[in-house]
Amino acid sequence: MKAIIPVAGVGTRLRPHTYTQPKVLLNVAGKPIIAHILDQVEGTRIDHIVFIVGYLKEVFQSWAKERYSHLKLEFIEQTEIMGLGHAVGLGLDSRDSEVMIILGDTIFDVNLESILNSSYSSLGIQEVEDARRFGVVVKKDDFISDMVEKSPNPPSHQAIVGLYYIKNGGLLKACIDGIIQDNVTTKGEYQITDALRRMIQKGEKMTTFEVKGWYDCGTSETLLDSNRHLLARQPGGDAIQEKFNKNNILRPPIYIAPSARVVNSIIGPSVTIGEDAEIDSSVIKDSIIADNAKVHSALLNRSIIGREASVTGAFNKLNVSDHSEVTFT
Repeated sequence: MKAIIPVAGVGTRLRPHTYTQPKVLLNVAGKPIIAHILDQVEGTRIDHIVFIVGYLKEVFQSWAKERYSHLKLEFIEQTEIMGLGHAVGLGLDSRDSEVMIILGDTIFDVNLESILNSSYSSLGIQEVEDARRFGVVVKKDDFISDMVEKSPNPPSHQAIVGLYYIKNGGLLKACIDGIIQDNVTTKGEYQITDALRRMIQKGEKMTTFEVKGWYDCGTSETLLDSNRHLLARQPGGDAIQEKFNKNNILRPPIYIAPSARVVNSIIGPSVTIGEDAEIDSSVIKDSIIADNAKVHSALLNRSIIGREASVTGAFNKLNVSDHSEVTFT
């Protein structure tokens, strides 16, 4: 069975970090965003993963091939960003039957196996207070009767959250081709919601499943929020305490990579520290410190420190990109 995972986005809302790496490779709760997704896909009957790549595609492909070499991976380039519908269409074939579509920048907490056993196509939804920035579904007798994309007056609060199980991938391909041919766009892009709506009009039955754990990683603030929530759900705190509690005060939940060096510091709650990072004489909470970063004599809160960045003497909320150096005197 095929899974299509679009990862072509530039990630402008996560700059400066996405100047040097794809947003799906940003660390949250101890591993890249996309690794949280792929680790859930492993062990299911999905045996073919198609990534729709674009921005910094070589960086992503190199990482994926090294980390998940045991999986069948395929990479298709989206040379022009024309919307999610267009991206998914690149990965589909008219002969496809079952297909799972997963957005690459959203971490989810669902039982994939139960979804893959559905008798009908099924979309992941979550009740949201403000549905104007989402596609939403309208249901009748347990089936989806209509869908609307990013409406200023949405007809429901049941937002589509980036997980799509499709029983008839060939039909979805035809519907995506159809909206492109007819130039059906929303805010200038071809949306998958409009193609799914056509599927329903052609008789495809679709249900929904609730996604209770849904962690958005689209901005620096939501990345930090997701880091906090995911750390709170992870086991393994005892090993971290045993390794790093000498000369430190650790306030879980936290993740500290085994190769990191942490001395004379107060860490946590809600802190991720990456591989080979160095933390000395600092107080850090609610923050992400990336691989090989160095933080000395600093007090950081709600901060993201990029790879190989160096921060000294800071008493601030910082958002520091890779290879940067920040010193306060």
